[in-house]
Amino acid sequence: MGREQLAALARIIEDQLAKEGTDSPLVGSWTIRFDAERSVLYFDKCEFGDYCEERPAVFALDGTVIDRGGPLLAV
Repeated sequence: MGREQLAALARIIEDQLAKEGTDSPLVGSWTIRFDAERSVLYFDKCEFGDYCEERPAVFALDGTVIDRGGPLLAV
């Protein structure tokens, strides 16, 4: 990640923290990945390596939520 992507990451986290009392898609994230090809940040909620119960939250670098993430399997 370059400076622009790191600045975007910081803005996204700050914006989500400022929305106190809301259901932030970042809560529960274990890892953050940057996809240079799509210019998006993935906030993964996988535990113990590859075990995932939820889709990652996906943000564009401008802070737009592309996918809030959520359960992989509906019950």
